[in-house]
Amino acid sequence: MKKTWIKGLMACSLSALVLAGCGSNNGEGKSADGDSSNGKQQKLVISTWGFAEDFYNKEVYAPFEKAHNVKIVLETGNNADRLSKIMQGSSDVDVIYLSDYYAQQGIEAGAFEKIDRSHLKNLDHIYDIAKAPNGEDYGPAYTVGQLGIAYDPKAAGTKIESWSDLWKPELKGKLTMPSITSTSGPMMVDAASKTAGSADFNEDKAFEKLTALNPSVVKYYSKTSEFVNMFTQGEAAAGPIMQMYLSDLQKADPGIEFVTPKEGAYSIINTLNVVKGSKNKELAEEFIDWQLSQEVQEKAAKAKVDSPANKDVKLTDEEAKGVTYGADVVEKLQKLDMAFVNSQLKTWTDRFNREVTR
Repeated sequence: MKKTWIKGLMACSLSALVLAGCGSNNGEGKSADGDSSNGKQQKLVISTWGFAEDFYNKEVYAPFEKAHNVKIVLETGNNADRLSKIMQGSSDVDVIYLSDYYAQQGIEAGAFEKIDRSHLKNLDHIYDIAKAPNGEDYGPAYTVGQLGIAYDPKAAGTKIESWSDLWKPELKGKLTMPSITSTSGPMMVDAASKTAGSADFNEDKAFEKLTALNPSVVKYYSKTSEFVNMFTQGEAAAGPIMQMYLSDLQKADPGIEFVTPKEGAYSIINTLNVVKGSKNKELAEEFIDWQLSQEVQEKAAKAKVDSPANKDVKLTDEEAKGVTYGADVVEKLQKLDMAFVNSQLKTWTDRFNREVTR
């Protein structure tokens, strides 16, 4: 299948992937019409990753709880497990944080409510790419990061400036690459197609290139922690990673650099959606709007927790280090068509296991 499936980006910046928790199970549930005038404390159940817990408790959840007389209760886990729980109907989650890759799966499964965009007052203040990454009926992105290449120039023994440089012979036995089923796995399929010289996506050429790259790969990682550990232990010298993890890598090795490939980095988009059947839809939308606010976005960026989707956020050069920031960066990002990715993923996974890692 040949298809142009990359959309030019208009917007900003990751992490995949990334948040944390707070709260206990006290409090009364909110009524279906959102009325809390009786003074009873409402409960809002949020499904998230379990990252940057201290920051989110203090700067995101606690202020919202106080302003809305609400107790936030968290369910944490990875994208796949949390989405599966929602789709099985075994959860009372109101709001769910997901990458756009998994959000598309939820949309196709009918797992989310349609968003009332009139409740999102901050929507006009975020980058275009963040406004409707999975369509106008569904939730916005609260952060847009970039997937580029991290490498140790000394250990790699060569300079890396583009995706095509991953195929250099100097990197044989020194690469770590994302697994095909990870959020960034399909991005590498697209990068391989581009490296093969295809203006339009060419699946066959992409898998030929990935097969040729396999001897250079020490391990295909499915968790970012595996990537960091491989660099820390000197098992890998280069590989695709989200920019937000650069500081973790540099703690282990200050010489590690992050490269935005000259062909363009890929956008890593994390979204917020209201779960189907939520009795707190309006409150959930108010929470989403709070997450988009300049106040929250600026604090998250300065704390190196999330790259800002709000274009009003202002950072100094020092504050912007390690953060995907500014229209000049965002406009060069590439975005995959997630509906197309999901339609092809089973085929790609089968081919990857049969041809690339055989």
